[in-house]
Amino acid sequence: MRKLVFATNNDHKLRELKEILSSEFELLSLNDIGCTDDIPETGTTLEVNAAQKSFYIWDKYGINCFADDTGLEIEALGNEPGVYSARYAGEGRNATDNMLKVLEKLKNEINRKARFRCVISLIIEGKEKQFEGIVEGMILEEKHGAAGFGYDPIFMPDGFSQSFAEMSAVDKNQVSHRGRAVKKLVDYLKNI
Repeated sequence: MRKLVFATNNDHKLRELKEILSSEFELLSLNDIGCTDDIPETGTTLEVNAAQKSFYIWDKYGINCFADDTGLEIEALGNEPGVYSARYAGEGRNATDNMLKVLEKLKNEINRKARFRCVISLIIEGKEKQFEGIVEGMILEEKHGAAGFGYDPIFMPDGFSQSFAEMSAVDKNQVSHRGRAVKKLVDYLKNI
């Protein structure tokens, strides 16, 4: 079984990826490699942030790894919050405050089209490859469900009648932006 480091401190993301990759790879966390650094995310695009994180681990530890960056892009808000999704309501990275800010900004908005976009930066032996996953959907008028994390309670993917927070982890992973990007990552890794 091949080992890969997932460059994240987000336990929710780590658990989600372990479920998706469980039979293919031994997924190591930053804690597993002794990394307690606050890895910088100073880019203005998802692509730059994902690469910044993965190259940080490769440059410091020399370990094959991947990192992701994800953004919620809402059409009526000019694709906000986008790359700033995690800290949309402030540096505290509070998911509830972020959702409330989105709901407030969309209070009188008819167009509720949105999409989640995930970019994964994979570093194998110092060379980078990126993968993108997108899921289209809409922003609900209020929170639904208690599972998931981030904006999951207010995002309903196209073709479904439940928010991400109402879906089982298995169902969400099959259609989610991260699940789609990870599938591309796994397909690539199987062929190298």
